[in-house]
Amino acid sequence: MPITRSMQIAGDALAPDALGPTITIGEILVEIMADHRGDGFLEPIALTGPYPSGAPAIFIDQCARMGGAAGIIASVGDDDFGRINVERLRNDGADISAISVTRDYPTGSAFVRYRHDGLRDFVFNIAKSAAAQIMLDAQASALIARAGHLHVMGTAFAIPGAWDIIDHAIEVIRSRGGTVSFDPNLRKELLGEALTQQRFQRLVDTADLILPSGEELFVAAGCEGEAAAVQALFARNTHEIALKRGAQGSTFFGPGGKRVDCPAFVVEEVDPTGAGDCFGGAYVACRRLGMPAEQALLYASAAGARNVTVRGPMEGAGTRADLDAFIASTPRCIS
Repeated sequence: MPITRSMQIAGDALAPDALGPTITIGEILVEIMADHRGDGFLEPIALTGPYPSGAPAIFIDQCARMGGAAGIIASVGDDDFGRINVERLRNDGADISAISVTRDYPTGSAFVRYRHDGLRDFVFNIAKSAAAQIMLDAQASALIARAGHLHVMGTAFAIPGAWDIIDHAIEVIRSRGGTVSFDPNLRKELLGEALTQQRFQRLVDTADLILPSGEELFVAAGCEGEAAAVQALFARNTHEIALKRGAQGSTFFGPGGKRVDCPAFVVEEVDPTGAGDCFGGAYVACRRLGMPAEQALLYASAAGARNVTVRGPMEGAGTRADLDAFIASTPRCIS
């Protein structure tokens, strides 16, 4: 029997894993990193990579490694950069049936260099790469038809055609009792576009779970102040918020004023790229596998913290056993 929306609200915020896989839609990239800190790429420098990357790919990889059913709709080039991404996702248990391969465009890429102040310079190739060629083909339609949950990332707004697939997926997954989560990690300049703002607001109104980082909470809610923003989101469709606070830990907000704070793990940061995506992938998988919010938040926080300890945006994504060991051996911040 399909899980209805009324049954969903009475229980956990997210549809169970048994209904069908968590899916996401968006970019697959390779990341190539400068070996030394500095400003930009204006001279020959040593580089390391390629690493499998792309926010949706990192998310879905971590989701699969936690044991959740998971798949992605994306596109890669018929090249080695595409192959290392597809093989990573396949080996980690993700459904790759809806990753299309094109000979006409190269796999998307991101060159990254850390500055001395900790900020980063990027050179992206997304709009003119295979990453921008996603489409609602037969394989994508089939994956959506059996999905139980859709996770949308703000990065997808930069990809032509992504919204049409997201819109279709929302309708199909909702019709079979599925749920939606939203990570509002959208570049601020895109929010200035009227159509993007409209779509952004629709996702905020649609999402059962919102996973913002820091001030993204205020952007999603449309108001300042943590308490006011949480109240504003729950006044809409939101049933659960998992707020990522970086070095200050994370917080779950639930119905009826329920709140759970998770202290941060004390780690040496090597590469923060992908931490929030790993957090989201672990959290969604855990909740859909039936874990209580407290346990899901702990695993999600561990997933994000573990990922920053190694170089490469998804190199630290862990299995449940990996995260159990990490939790047992890693100190926590005491406030």
